[in-house]
Amino acid sequence: MNSKVRGLFRIALHLTLFFPAVFLLAQNAWAADQDLIGRVNRLCGPLPQAMPSEQNPLTPAKVKLGRMLFYEPRISIDGTVSCAKCHPLSLYAADGLKKARGNSYKESPRNSPTIFNAAAQISAHWVGNRTGVEDQARQSLIGPPSYGMPSYASVEKILREIKGYLPLFQEAFPGESEPVTVDNFAKAVGAFERTLVTPAPFDDFLQGKAGALTGEQKRGLVAMLDGGCLTCHFSPYLGGQLYRKFGIFAPYQTYTKSSPVDEGRFAVTKDEADKHVFKVPVLRNVAMTPPYFHDGSVEQLAEAVWIMAKVQLGKDLPPEQVSDIVAFLKALTGRIPAAALTVPVLPAKQ
Repeated sequence: MNSKVRGLFRIALHLTLFFPAVFLLAQNAWAADQDLIGRVNRLCGPLPQAMPSEQNPLTPAKVKLGRMLFYEPRISIDGTVSCAKCHPLSLYAADGLKKARGNSYKESPRNSPTIFNAAAQISAHWVGNRTGVEDQARQSLIGPPSYGMPSYASVEKILREIKGYLPLFQEAFPGESEPVTVDNFAKAVGAFERTLVTPAPFDDFLQGKAGALTGEQKRGLVAMLDGGCLTCHFSPYLGGQLYRKFGIFAPYQTYTKSSPVDEGRFAVTKDEADKHVFKVPVLRNVAMTPPYFHDGSVEQLAEAVWIMAKVQLGKDLPPEQVSDIVAFLKALTGRIPAAALTVPVLPAKQ
């Protein structure tokens, strides 16, 4: 056997030993991905196409009207406030302020969370003092720091004066003798908000596309699973399904530097057990919606992750694990529906 043949033989031998090892590594990686996909699907699952309600069935006409009313400022006391003011859709439906500003620049008591993927939560608002998106839309009209209108009747008067709304309300609520009402305003806006889902790379991963997440993002997801984060941040929305005390292992204000300290759901229930209790926020699009927490006290996502581990889990996460979790949270940044990014032309007041 000459030297050239011997060289080729040695190469072939090495390849024979190499490829089974590569195949085994790939097989192990595939099995780990499938195990991770299964674990997460049992707690979360991908987003639905919409967030329907038996009490407020979705129809194209209702959604169309709700999209217009979402942008309507003329039913506010100073003519400047609409749903879109505190929830600008191009900014992932959050205004970027520590606390929202309504009519005459009045400050709301808490941070304004995104309304994307929010309609399937147990309630609206951080302290659950709204039963859902329809109730939130309705009550915001007379909320002093929101629209600030003196009464629901004053809102209906303006809507009825804008004649172009009548046929839209009639189409959305057929058979009603007087469809232009505050209740129907709330149902229409709620119907629109129930269509605002933003599927993300995370959903592709849950549907079996293991390559939808990077290795760093998968490590971050595993860290959240093993660390207990998804005990509260479960469901397709990764949150919004229960209330929890903010500051289980330490007062939250120690780390957020919040002042004043918010008593949370206690303001609603007057139950001492509800002091500093808030609704668990949805993590969808969290990388796009700073500042964080009910008072907007933290600007950076990495800091918010570290604080949550400290006060909720009693853990001091190392920087590399915080980095992995932040990387995973960025995989929750979804695709905004195209229709939501088109600002409608509102009917003229005649």
